[in-house]
Amino acid sequence: MDSVRLDKWLWAARFFKTRALAKKALEGGKVQYNGTRAKTSKAVEVGALIRVPQGWDILEVEVLALSDQRRGAPEARALYAETTESVARREREAEARRLTNQVMQHPLKRPDKKQRRDIRRFKESGDE
Repeated sequence: MDSVRLDKWLWAARFFKTRALAKKALEGGKVQYNGTRAKTSKAVEVGALIRVPQGWDILEVEVLALSDQRRGAPEARALYAETTESVARREREAEARRLTNQVMQHPLKRPDKKQRRDIRRFKESGDE
């Protein structure tokens, strides 16, 4: 295979469920190809660096192979390799999110009617 469109490659590598979602992300500037915004019809080259948002994280991957057919996940993972900086950043941010969630204490139960009134009064008094 000599060339593949970027939206097709992202779909085949299983970063997006549909080509339409890949196209929408590319048009919205969410995906970067070698550090710049790219159009959906951009031809993917082996060795290119692509930054793709995945939930809370942004993955930076290097293209290892080309494919325009969507196959199983193990075969899709063979199309790219995540950079070591991306892995370290992703783990660091996940740890920060985990620590933030530990610090936040959730109430044991929902506020009752009187507590809700007190909360509303408190919020309204802070606006003045």
